[in-house]
Amino acid sequence: MTLGLGFDSQFAESWLRQSLDLGLVIALTFLVLLAVRDRRTLWMVRGLIVLMVAAAIAERCQFRLLNFVLDKLVVGAALAMSVVFQSEFRRFLEQLGRGNLLPSIGQARRVSDAADRAIDRIVDAVKELSQQRIGALMILETNELMDERDFAVPGVKLDAELSKELIQTIFQNTTLLHDGAVFIRGDRVVAAGVILPLSDRTASRQLGTRHRAAMGITERTNNCVCIVVSEETGSISLAESGILDRPLTSSKLKELLEIKFAPISERESVAPNLRTLGRKFSSRGMMIFRRLLQPPKNK
Repeated sequence: MTLGLGFDSQFAESWLRQSLDLGLVIALTFLVLLAVRDRRTLWMVRGLIVLMVAAAIAERCQFRLLNFVLDKLVVGAALAMSVVFQSEFRRFLEQLGRGNLLPSIGQARRVSDAADRAIDRIVDAVKELSQQRIGALMILETNELMDERDFAVPGVKLDAELSKELIQTIFQNTTLLHDGAVFIRGDRVVAAGVILPLSDRTASRQLGTRHRAAMGITERTNNCVCIVVSEETGSISLAESGILDRPLTSSKLKELLEIKFAPISERESVAPNLRTLGRKFSSRGMMIFRRLLQPPKNK
């Protein structure tokens, strides 16, 4: 009888330890997927998770050769992702250090709603600037607050309500602020005349300083996208993660901005699955735990 109770307690302790281990892994995975907003990066993270799960199963089943190969693949994939997605990992570590890895969903929705209201005004202004061949550079803050220390020069503070007329006025050649960038947060113009760091990448000769500046700031931080209007050709470009999407029509620009400023929808495509898995795992775990704690029935 004593041996049976000891075996049951050891089994329960081992099961609890494994359950806690699995729960912590699921929680960490959930946090990483919340921090990832780019769809391409999201799929790569999910692929890495699949490799890790496969390696764990191979180790559990004592498939030594398969486990060896999968372990090497996991290490190689992790190193490759750390090089390719430096900015994403930097953002994840910054959020982890600041303690705001779990942002408020309601706050994120309010920011997104404010950006959605501003998209029409921005696109209308860009369309007219493009038709008039007036050069322009706009920084649009996306999700987290940007650190203005990433700018070479912060520019002139405005904190004005965003409007098509204001944007067009700033970029007129007769104004003192037309050479810099306009910094937009939600439906407010935070600053104008912002000087951005230039990208070190080798770019086409058709790209001017505005394009290199848009590439440079989006390489440095993932909290923004940049809209560029070429002064020579009037073509419209959108920079994200150091990559220029060009040339764009005004309707295509609006479509891309609407997708970019709806990060909640992408997160919800992953988070509900994890929440459902967590609920199922928790309910099953509690049921088994109760059965283990029940005293044995006398026969």
